[in-house]
Amino acid sequence: MIKVVIAEDDPQIAEIQRRFLERVEGFELVGIAHRLSEAEDLIEIMQPDLLLLDIQFPSGTGFDLLRKIRAGNNAVDVIMITAAKEVDTLREALRGGVFDYILKPLVFERLQETLNNYHQHLQKLHTLETLAQSDVDRVLPRNSSSHENSAIEVARLPKGIDAITLENINKVFTGRNDALNAEEVGEIIGASRTTARRYLEYLVSCSELSAEVSYGSVGRPERRYQKNG
Repeated sequence: MIKVVIAEDDPQIAEIQRRFLERVEGFELVGIAHRLSEAEDLIEIMQPDLLLLDIQFPSGTGFDLLRKIRAGNNAVDVIMITAAKEVDTLREALRGGVFDYILKPLVFERLQETLNNYHQHLQKLHTLETLAQSDVDRVLPRNSSSHENSAIEVARLPKGIDAITLENINKVFTGRNDALNAEEVGEIIGASRTTARRYLEYLVSCSELSAEVSYGSVGRPERRYQKNG
């Protein structure tokens, strides 16, 4: 179990975070702090793996606590959950080595995604003994140049769109310049034409693909899809 401390001055927001955390497997809440001094004590006593940290507190900022954590060589990882939308605030958080930065109001799916990514991150680290560059790229996917679909990855995928199927469809168009219809794409990935069309239209909406209407041998119009750029 990954031990978690919540540092949030608003009791209602802290309670929402607690309830959300309970819905994600593999995580155990070991304490809630409403003041920076309480958070510092909890981190020292409970030795959590992860801290969910707000920025604004009556007695200071979450960055004050973050600097103390780093200066003391504490191994706790930090996810910022804040209403601060200033770019400079994000820069400071990144310089402090936060794992992620989530804006309020907190949405369960966004927190769940981050926690699952964090869990996978730890699992990858535990399997390594020595490092090759490929290992670093695998552990730190945000720094990898292999992500061709960064615009899609940044956004949370809508209902009915699976990341693995989406990736498979993207691979179909990698390195090819010809246009394909939904039936052809479905045959390649082993899915129905209807399923393929849903994903193709989603990629069109993300500007990853373009679509044009053409007429087949029997004169029936069909949409054909092609990689942009």
